[in-house]
Amino acid sequence: MSLVPASHTAVICGISGQDGAWLAQLLLAKGYRVIGTARDAQMSSFINLDHLGIRGQVTVVSMAINDFRSVLQVLSRHEPAEVYNLAGQSSVGLSFEQPVETLESISIGTLNLLEGIRFLNRDIRLYNAGSGECFGDTGDAPADENTPFRPRSPYAVAKAAAFWQLANYREAYGLFACSGILFNHESPLRPERFVTQKIVRAACRIAAGSPERLQLGNIDIQRDWGWAPEYVDAMWRMLQQPTPQDFVIATGETRPLQDFVAEAFAAVGLYWQDHVATDPALIRPTDIRISRASPALATAQLGWTAQTRMSGVVQRMVNAAQGDPTQRAHVAGAMQHLGNLGQGAELGIPLGQAIENGRD
Repeated sequence: MSLVPASHTAVICGISGQDGAWLAQLLLAKGYRVIGTARDAQMSSFINLDHLGIRGQVTVVSMAINDFRSVLQVLSRHEPAEVYNLAGQSSVGLSFEQPVETLESISIGTLNLLEGIRFLNRDIRLYNAGSGECFGDTGDAPADENTPFRPRSPYAVAKAAAFWQLANYREAYGLFACSGILFNHESPLRPERFVTQKIVRAACRIAAGSPERLQLGNIDIQRDWGWAPEYVDAMWRMLQQPTPQDFVIATGETRPLQDFVAEAFAAVGLYWQDHVATDPALIRPTDIRISRASPALATAQLGWTAQTRMSGVVQRMVNAAQGDPTQRAHVAGAMQHLGNLGQGAELGIPLGQAIENGRD
């Protein structure tokens, strides 16, 4: 029998992603009983939970978030006090190739959670992972909670729809439901399909002897990059407030992608221009040029302020990659691949895949 009160039970939808793992660690440290969901809990690896050493402390269950009966069963069986919706397709680039799956997993998934809470227990508090992508190109004016949405990808459209669904249920049914409009946040738990981890891993492999050349799209785009473990603390703080409210979560510092690239290569003793090429074919017409945010409300009402800016994020990710024993295998594999080809390799990633939360 658990010694943790039932009132401290939290369900994390999409626990296998970056944010889900960091949030699980935070909640466990606070004494919560943590239930984590994935589409197929028996087949998922939960490698991020393993990296943090908390896999054995989390109860993982299968839940298809776009299936209302599946959502209802999990909520009914585990009776959580808090639900964190971090599930859904999370790649901006992939959303152009899989727009229906993106919309269903994000928008329909959020709607199922709202309906399940309305049906079973309206006292359950719901956090929903929004996205700074919803604002589109902000230009020189930092986005805050009153800035209109201008989404420029199927992913951002789905996130915007989920945001307004939640706002509607909050008003219509009195649910404690809020969205965190999170801007880019990174950590070593990012998969390599995200451009930040792709850059860091490539820089470390090249420094270790790999002859590869990193290929990127438009490196002049500007983003607000923060440290993911700090952002999950903001999620928790939102659900501890007396009334539900949406918050922009960001550092308030916007930097060009070129700065991220330069600092990653400098951290391993290399000059980035010797190892990076740009390819116009990787640039999407709808790539956001500038993403700028104002987290003033979060600072004032949540007492939350980002402590780590982009430079610190880069250094921590590089340190983690250099200490990863699998990095040597990546270098060996890259060199073997080049040997088979008999020529230099160009390793790239569409810039649109750079954005947002960990996925289920």
